[in-house]
Amino acid sequence: MTYVVTENCIRCKYTDCVDVCPVDAFREGPNFLVIDPDECIDCTLCVSECPVEAIFAEDDLPPDQRDFTALNAELSKIWPTIIERKAPPPDVEDWRGVPNKREHLEK
Repeated sequence: MTYVVTENCIRCKYTDCVDVCPVDAFREGPNFLVIDPDECIDCTLCVSECPVEAIFAEDDLPPDQRDFTALNAELSKIWPTIIERKAPPPDVEDWRGVPNKREHLEK
């Protein structure tokens, strides 16, 4: 099992989770983070650090978010590793809690 970043992260991209990851499993895209399933050690530390509740255990994904497992695996192969917290985007509060953000995902 691995942990998966889901839709709530799109355009919010808080990086609090990155600070606690002991194996540097996070990858950074333009407006979204993913977890490399080959690096994740299932430690659960990142889950409670995410202010928008975007990280789930693969087995606990809401049904409408299950496709994010494959998306995390795909994008983790092409996006660079992020190992330090960064400031969130300036418009983060405009996007926090907004549903149906998939169309805004920049690859």
